[in-house]
Amino acid sequence: MVSGSPYLQVSFFFLFVVSSFAGDPYVFYDWTVSYITASPLGDKQQVIGINGQFPGPILNVTTNWNVVVNVKNDLDEPLLFTWNGIQHRKNSWQDGVSGTNCPIPAGWNWTYEFQVKDQIGSFFYFPSLNFQRAAGGYGGIIINNRAVIPLPFGMPDGDITIFISDWYTKSHKGLRKDVENGVDLGVPDGILINGYGPYRYDPTLVKNGIVYQIINVEPGKTYRFRVHNIGISTSLNFRIQNHNLLLVETEGSYTVQQNYSNMDIHVGQSYSFLVTMDQNASIDYYIVASPRFVNSSDWSKVNGVAILHYSNSQGPASGPLPSLNDYDAYFSMNQARSIRWNVSAGAARPNPQGSFKYGDITVTDVYVILNRPVELVDGKQRTTLNGISYLPPSTPLKLAQQFKIPGVYKLDFPNKLMNRPPKLDTSVINGTFKGFMEIIFQNNDTTVQSYHLDGYAFFVVGMDFGVWTENSRSTYNKWDGVARSTTQVFPGAWTAILVSLDNAGIWNLRAQNLDSWYLGQETYVSVVNPEVDQSEVPLPENSIYCGILSSLQKDQAQRVNFSGATSISGSTKMVFIMLIIALIGHSFR
Repeated sequence: MVSGSPYLQVSFFFLFVVSSFAGDPYVFYDWTVSYITASPLGDKQQVIGINGQFPGPILNVTTNWNVVVNVKNDLDEPLLFTWNGIQHRKNSWQDGVSGTNCPIPAGWNWTYEFQVKDQIGSFFYFPSLNFQRAAGGYGGIIINNRAVIPLPFGMPDGDITIFISDWYTKSHKGLRKDVENGVDLGVPDGILINGYGPYRYDPTLVKNGIVYQIINVEPGKTYRFRVHNIGISTSLNFRIQNHNLLLVETEGSYTVQQNYSNMDIHVGQSYSFLVTMDQNASIDYYIVASPRFVNSSDWSKVNGVAILHYSNSQGPASGPLPSLNDYDAYFSMNQARSIRWNVSAGAARPNPQGSFKYGDITVTDVYVILNRPVELVDGKQRTTLNGISYLPPSTPLKLAQQFKIPGVYKLDFPNKLMNRPPKLDTSVINGTFKGFMEIIFQNNDTTVQSYHLDGYAFFVVGMDFGVWTENSRSTYNKWDGVARSTTQVFPGAWTAILVSLDNAGIWNLRAQNLDSWYLGQETYVSVVNPEVDQSEVPLPENSIYCGILSSLQKDQAQRVNFSGATSISGSTKMVFIMLIIALIGHSFR
């Protein structure tokens, strides 16, 4: 929430009212999304801001809270926000991707309303259409434990969110046109930390006048660093000079607590570290995000550098950046395998995470999903999964399902690569409700790819170099593989995940690397409860209609914002009624 907003005090009052008289609290945000001018690498350029901020505001909520975000689109093109890692229990209407929602047209409002049900941890949001993430529009999501659920570590003295990302000075419109034309993104112009360029650690590499991020800390205290790789396509290594990173959480799962000197964070991934300020602070310390798995010497000149500043520091940071071994995929894979689920800790619920024994569940569906480098499909540069390049229909899949419109999509996504030429298609995975799916991602590309599944946390049970075979299952971790929503797949390697399909809806399965995603590396998983499911959230009253259903769209003036009667659900209307009652009662005191 933005300081100075007229909704700030009202929102906190809402929280008081709802928590006093009802169950789970509500929190309200009012966002205007527009182009703003920033100079992350020293030269002015257009970025996407939220309420004038780049990066955008942090959603700081607690397990089971209801979140209402009113979005005004002041861009010159359609917009959707997706909430990376938020599971939207039986409510894919709020997922904010092209398969579930019609875009918010330029100049329009739309209100998201969802509950962060049974979740904790570190996540982020970003615009999901038109390559817009390359221009910003992203921000953090923090879901705190309920008071009755203890943290599996001491309460930190502070909470710090850090976004690391590759960055190009070319506009997102220019970048997407390059990608469409088969032009490789190439070396980024810089690596940003929280939207800022690098500290001038080397005058020959970093020009003067770039504003950099300073993290102020107190000696002896311990801080929780929530680090998100929100970039386009570059795996980044994160490290803090002379400080250990105690890993405690990744994308909503508490992990076995282990110290790392550095961590490879791939596109779309999020981690929480506890960092203790245990140095003598004779000078400041470097915070570094540097590219991984790139061989060109040009990449060595691109580093994100921020400053960790103790309150008793005696001078600025100087000297070389903390060292890192060169391209070493084996090191990175072993590091990834070392991340384990903390099976003795409770997360959103008091029972241990390991009480869900995923290794004992019978698999009902197996998909071996193979990707390839960019190739010509129907005369266009495209990417594929199992030989299919996803073709987004004008009518979102979820709306087509709701209104029983035939021909918009097919439930025929193949469970392995077929012996046929690649093709454009709207092919969707037919998931089995309450089934248990095994997905193996086989990366035949030359770069690290990462893949994300909306609506779920899945168990990362195995990864290795080479080609996956049936015998590879003997290497799976069937006990404490970490549960998360985004996993990396190394070039010439495979990664296996297991997921329990208990969340009804239509859910996006995508490449997080923006160029791969934009060119067609995505599909959806349709999970339909064959019985009447009263708990699945119905079609929202404020739905935008497009494609075949365009004629159903009402005038925009009838659903402008969350204070308009037709743009909110019945539960939210009750909040406003209760507010009025409370205000009246307050006025008579």
